[in-house]
Amino acid sequence: MRRAGQGAAGGARFCGHETPEPALHVPRGVLIPWTLGREWTRRSDLDQQFRAMRGHNMVKAALENALWDIEAQQKRLPLAKLVGGTFDEIPCGVSIGIQNSVDELLEKIERELAAGYQRIKVKIKPGWDVEVLPHIRAQFPRIALMADANSAYTLDDLEHLKSFDRFHLMMIEQPLGWEDLVDHAKLQRQILTPLCLDESIHSADDARKAIELGACKIINVKLGRVGGFTAARQVHDLCRARNIPVWCGGMLESGIGRAHNIALSALPGFTLPGDVSASRRYWTEDIIDPEVTVSPRGTIRVPAGPGLGFTPNLERIERATVRKESFG
Repeated sequence: MRRAGQGAAGGARFCGHETPEPALHVPRGVLIPWTLGREWTRRSDLDQQFRAMRGHNMVKAALENALWDIEAQQKRLPLAKLVGGTFDEIPCGVSIGIQNSVDELLEKIERELAAGYQRIKVKIKPGWDVEVLPHIRAQFPRIALMADANSAYTLDDLEHLKSFDRFHLMMIEQPLGWEDLVDHAKLQRQILTPLCLDESIHSADDARKAIELGACKIINVKLGRVGGFTAARQVHDLCRARNIPVWCGGMLESGIGRAHNIALSALPGFTLPGDVSASRRYWTEDIIDPEVTVSPRGTIRVPAGPGLGFTPNLERIERATVRKESFG
């Protein structure tokens, strides 16, 4: 039995404070000693134990998600079913970064649409927003299009952001400060385009506050950002009860993290295409078998086998490994 979780901490701090060195130290020094040598009768018990340490959600998620995989394999259940998923396949979208030219961006969009993806997300910032969005809409007037600002704006840009309404976007993701709720609420009252919060949401309590303030109409759920399946399901359940659509965001995950995202996306509240895409968009060779593939209509089948439904390829993992630690 190969059980797998993945930490999503990256090498740069623009997506959060978690970087590789702390992501190694925290589980080694605290979380793994808390986890090993104990019997966990409920998955939520581990989440409760981890809450004694503030932050470090990405490494918490790596351990907790592996525990979900273990239980799903022991019960011979697909992980998606254990989590509470109801979908047999999930709709997929892609995220496209800032390009060197408008023509290059349009070519990438055309290529992703031809591959079947149901939603296009483009990164924007001042100087790369109203300069490119009209070109996208002129060439692709009916596509599901959203813009991800990664906190590139402030309320001083209010009139500029209001002008985005003419592009009929599905949403603008995280236009203001990465931990802000109040200014997003002020902005949402002034524009028609739905706001989606990403980096501002670390827990179901954050989601509750955002909804009550009117700071957004959509929420992006990332397993690593909220700390694992237990917290992600709490966010999902809260949003579903309040008619707030959610979708699954992604980090630069290998197939292991991608497989967990597929399971999460099978929950019934994930009604919008997420950033879960094919392995080949990122990796020449993934570390799972089979690789994640997307159908011509832009969907991924939710695995029906026990656990993740994908097998970690130990040989490929070993070839890519630069550091290894064992605990017992």
